[in-house]
Amino acid sequence: MVRSSSGIVAGLTAAALAVIGFLTYRASAYAPEGLSAPRAGASSPATASKAPRDKNHPTALPAGSGTGRRVVYSLDDDRVWLVDEGERVRYTFRVSPGSVDPLPARYAVTSRSGTIVGSDGVAVEHVVRFAGLNGVAIGFSAAVDGSVTPPDPGRKLGGIREPREAGAEMWTFATIGTPVTVIK
Repeated sequence: MVRSSSGIVAGLTAAALAVIGFLTYRASAYAPEGLSAPRAGASSPATASKAPRDKNHPTALPAGSGTGRRVVYSLDDDRVWLVDEGERVRYTFRVSPGSVDPLPARYAVTSRSGTIVGSDGVAVEHVVRFAGLNGVAIGFSAAVDGSVTPPDPGRKLGGIREPREAGAEMWTFATIGTPVTVIK
Protein backbone atom coordinates (compact mmCIF):
# COMPACT_ATOMS: atom_id res chain seq x y z
CA MET A 1 0.00 0.00 0.00
CA VAL A 2 1.40 3.42 -0.99
CA ARG A 3 0.67 6.43 1.21
CA SER A 4 0.93 10.03 0.18
CA SER A 5 3.75 12.04 1.74
CA SER A 6 1.21 14.39 3.37
CA GLY A 7 -0.44 11.40 5.08
CA ILE A 8 2.91 10.23 6.41
CA VAL A 9 3.77 13.72 7.66
CA ALA A 10 0.36 14.02 9.35
CA GLY A 11 0.85 10.65 11.03
CA LEU A 12 4.33 11.53 12.24
CA THR A 13 3.12 14.91 13.50
CA ALA A 14 0.26 13.29 15.43
CA ALA A 15 2.67 10.74 16.94
CA ALA A 16 5.14 13.48 17.90
CA LEU A 17 2.40 15.54 19.59
CA ALA A 18 1.21 12.47 21.51
CA VAL A 19 4.76 11.78 22.74
CA ILE A 20 5.27 15.44 23.74
CA GLY A 21 1.95 15.44 25.63
CA PHE A 22 2.86 12.23 27.43
CA LEU A 23 6.35 13.46 28.35
CA THR A 24 4.94 16.78 29.58
CA TYR A 25 2.46 14.90 31.76
CA ARG A 26 5.20 12.63 33.15
CA ALA A 27 7.59 15.56 33.74
CA SER A 28 4.95 17.48 35.69
CA ALA A 29 4.93 14.70 38.29
CA TYR A 30 8.63 15.35 38.97
CA ALA A 31 8.65 19.15 38.82
CA PRO A 32 9.78 20.83 42.04
CA GLU A 33 6.96 22.49 43.95
CA GLY A 34 6.30 26.00 42.67
CA LEU A 35 7.44 25.37 39.08
CA SER A 36 4.09 24.34 37.67
CA ALA A 37 1.12 26.54 36.94
CA PRO A 38 -1.15 26.88 39.96
CA ARG A 39 -4.24 24.73 40.26
CA ALA A 40 -7.59 26.38 40.88
CA GLY A 41 -7.73 27.47 44.50
CA ALA A 42 -4.00 26.92 45.02
CA SER A 43 -2.20 29.30 47.29
CA SER A 44 1.28 30.61 46.77
CA PRO A 45 3.35 33.25 48.54
CA ALA A 46 3.16 35.28 45.34
CA THR A 47 -0.63 35.41 45.58
CA ALA A 48 -0.89 36.29 49.27
CA SER A 49 -0.51 40.04 48.88
CA LYS A 50 1.21 42.73 46.92
CA ALA A 51 4.96 42.36 47.31
CA PRO A 52 6.44 45.33 49.24
CA ARG A 53 8.32 47.90 47.18
CA ASP A 54 11.29 50.09 48.06
CA LYS A 55 9.86 53.58 47.43
CA ASN A 56 13.35 55.10 47.26
CA HIS A 57 14.47 52.55 44.64
CA PRO A 58 11.52 51.70 42.36
CA THR A 59 13.65 49.37 40.19
CA ALA A 60 14.80 47.33 43.22
CA LEU A 61 13.66 43.70 43.34
CA PRO A 62 10.46 43.49 45.42
CA ALA A 63 10.74 41.60 48.71
CA GLY A 64 8.68 38.43 48.79
CA SER A 65 9.22 37.66 45.11
CA GLY A 66 10.76 34.25 45.72
CA THR A 67 14.30 32.93 45.90
CA GLY A 68 16.87 31.50 43.53
CA ARG A 69 17.37 32.00 39.82
CA ARG A 70 14.10 33.29 38.34
CA VAL A 71 12.20 35.83 36.28
CA VAL A 72 9.99 38.16 38.34
CA TYR A 73 7.13 39.98 36.62
CA SER A 74 5.17 42.69 38.44
CA LEU A 75 1.65 43.25 37.11
CA ASP A 76 1.24 46.57 38.94
CA ASP A 77 4.63 47.99 37.94
CA ASP A 78 4.82 46.56 34.39
CA ARG A 79 8.41 45.61 35.22
CA VAL A 80 10.51 42.46 34.90
CA TRP A 81 13.60 41.42 36.85
CA LEU A 82 16.02 38.66 35.80
CA VAL A 83 17.46 37.32 39.07
CA ASP A 84 20.48 34.99 39.32
CA GLU A 85 21.20 32.24 41.87
CA GLY A 86 22.90 34.72 44.20
CA GLU A 87 19.76 36.90 44.39
CA ARG A 88 21.43 39.58 42.24
CA VAL A 89 19.32 41.38 39.65
CA ARG A 90 21.07 40.74 36.33
CA TYR A 91 18.69 42.92 34.32
CA THR A 92 15.45 44.84 34.88
CA PHE A 93 13.19 46.58 32.39
CA ARG A 94 9.67 47.92 31.81
CA VAL A 95 7.18 46.07 29.65
CA SER A 96 3.87 46.71 27.93
CA PRO A 97 1.44 44.03 29.11
CA GLY A 98 -1.03 42.20 26.92
CA SER A 99 -4.77 42.51 27.46
CA VAL A 100 -4.81 39.17 29.35
CA ASP A 101 -2.69 39.07 32.51
CA PRO A 102 -1.43 35.88 34.14
CA LEU A 103 -2.61 35.23 37.67
CA PRO A 104 -0.10 36.09 40.41
CA ALA A 105 1.66 32.78 41.09
CA ARG A 106 4.77 30.78 40.32
CA TYR A 107 5.21 29.31 36.84
CA ALA A 108 8.00 27.94 34.65
CA VAL A 109 9.00 28.67 31.07
CA THR A 110 7.18 26.09 28.95
CA SER A 111 8.07 27.01 25.37
CA ARG A 112 10.10 29.43 23.28
CA SER A 113 10.08 30.64 19.67
CA GLY A 114 12.83 32.56 17.89
CA THR A 115 10.71 34.62 15.49
CA ILE A 116 6.96 34.42 14.84
CA VAL A 117 3.99 36.62 14.04
CA GLY A 118 2.14 37.44 17.26
CA SER A 119 -1.61 37.02 17.63
CA ASP A 120 -1.91 40.79 17.05
CA GLY A 121 -0.23 40.43 13.64
CA VAL A 122 3.08 42.00 14.72
CA ALA A 123 6.35 40.20 13.91
CA VAL A 124 7.99 39.31 17.25
CA GLU A 125 11.20 37.63 18.35
CA HIS A 126 12.59 35.97 21.48
CA VAL A 127 9.20 34.63 22.55
CA VAL A 128 9.29 33.06 26.03
CA ARG A 129 5.96 31.51 27.10
CA PHE A 130 5.18 30.57 30.69
CA ALA A 131 1.41 30.58 31.26
CA GLY A 132 -2.01 30.38 29.70
CA LEU A 133 -5.40 31.65 30.75
CA ASN A 134 -8.71 30.78 29.10
CA GLY A 135 -6.97 29.54 25.97
CA VAL A 136 -4.66 32.56 25.66
CA ALA A 137 -0.91 31.84 25.72
CA ILE A 138 1.01 34.29 27.90
CA GLY A 139 4.66 35.15 27.47
CA PHE A 140 7.32 37.75 26.84
CA SER A 141 8.32 38.92 23.36
CA ALA A 142 9.96 41.81 21.54
CA ALA A 143 8.56 43.37 18.37
CA VAL A 144 11.05 43.02 15.52
CA ASP A 145 10.46 46.67 14.58
CA GLY A 146 11.33 47.72 18.16
CA SER A 147 7.88 49.07 19.00
CA VAL A 148 6.45 48.60 22.49
CA THR A 149 2.85 49.65 22.07
CA PRO A 150 -0.18 48.89 24.24
CA PRO A 151 -2.37 46.05 22.94
CA ASP A 152 -5.80 46.45 21.41
CA PRO A 153 -8.09 46.20 24.48
CA GLY A 154 -10.80 44.65 22.32
CA ARG A 155 -8.70 41.53 21.67
CA LYS A 156 -7.49 38.80 24.03
CA LEU A 157 -3.70 39.04 23.78
CA GLY A 158 -1.17 37.47 26.15
CA GLY A 159 1.99 38.95 24.67
CA ILE A 160 3.99 40.97 27.20
CA ARG A 161 6.07 43.28 24.98
CA GLU A 162 9.59 44.17 25.95
CA PRO A 163 12.25 46.33 24.26
CA ARG A 164 14.44 44.39 21.79
CA GLU A 165 17.54 44.59 23.98
CA ALA A 166 15.54 43.25 26.93
CA GLY A 167 14.12 40.52 24.70
CA ALA A 168 17.64 39.37 23.86
CA GLU A 169 18.54 39.29 27.58
CA MET A 170 15.33 37.37 28.40
CA TRP A 171 16.02 34.88 25.58
CA THR A 172 19.48 34.09 26.95
CA PHE A 173 18.31 33.91 30.58
CA ALA A 174 14.89 32.21 30.44
CA THR A 175 15.37 28.73 29.03
CA ILE A 176 12.77 25.96 29.32
CA GLY A 177 11.99 25.28 32.98
CA THR A 178 13.24 28.64 34.30
CA PRO A 179 10.95 29.74 37.17
CA VAL A 180 8.75 32.79 36.54
CA THR A 181 7.16 34.51 39.54
CA VAL A 182 4.24 36.82 38.80
CA ILE A 183 3.43 39.32 41.54
CA LYS A 184 0.85 42.08 41.84
